[in-house]
Amino acid sequence: MKNFNRHHHWENIYRTKQPSEVGWFQSIPTTSLGFLKEFNVPVTAKIIDVGGGDSLFVDHLLNLGYKDITVLDISETAIEKTKKRLGDDANRVKWIVSDVTTFHPTEQYDFWHDRATFHFLTQEVDIESYIKTVGLNLHSNGILVIGTFSEQGPEKCSGIPIQQYSEKSMAERLKAFFIKIKCITVDHMTPFETVQHFIFCSFRKLKASQS
Repeated sequence: MKNFNRHHHWENIYRTKQPSEVGWFQSIPTTSLGFLKEFNVPVTAKIIDVGGGDSLFVDHLLNLGYKDITVLDISETAIEKTKKRLGDDANRVKWIVSDVTTFHPTEQYDFWHDRATFHFLTQEVDIESYIKTVGLNLHSNGILVIGTFSEQGPEKCSGIPIQQYSEKSMAERLKAFFIKIKCITVDHMTPFETVQHFIFCSFRKLKASQS
């Protein structure tokens, strides 16, 4: 989209809408929590939730005893809302306001979680930047989990185009740095009682000799 300003767009969304007024709202992020359990992610793991602004995933991570949590979002408003919701528990989380395509991590992560951020990147330069950032900043034994709209899902979200993915196209996109573990499809029921078709894929980082 020509002259599209991602930051302004998302600030406007989070300033004008309550959490239950956006399609991606989940009271319990069952799928994401399932991946934590499947990979037996230890409570000492360095976890980053990308695009986790006002998501409740961080609440569940804290309740499960995770000790090293980072939440990144392009919207300061979204993050401030979550901090307020968490109260004193917000001090147990590292908060980063940044566009993920220009994010420069200062540490390496063990578990990189992204539900519904990657599919908003539609320009090649942004997609490549994102993938390179994950590839260079995930530990060698780290796990990447990405959830996007599937090829049967919406073509737009929040009024802007998205990039749909299939198991094949997702694996192809990430093959420079990652090998696919598995993909699952998920039907997400929105607060408006409509169904959005997602695909969630998990990946393990390739060994340095393979990349």
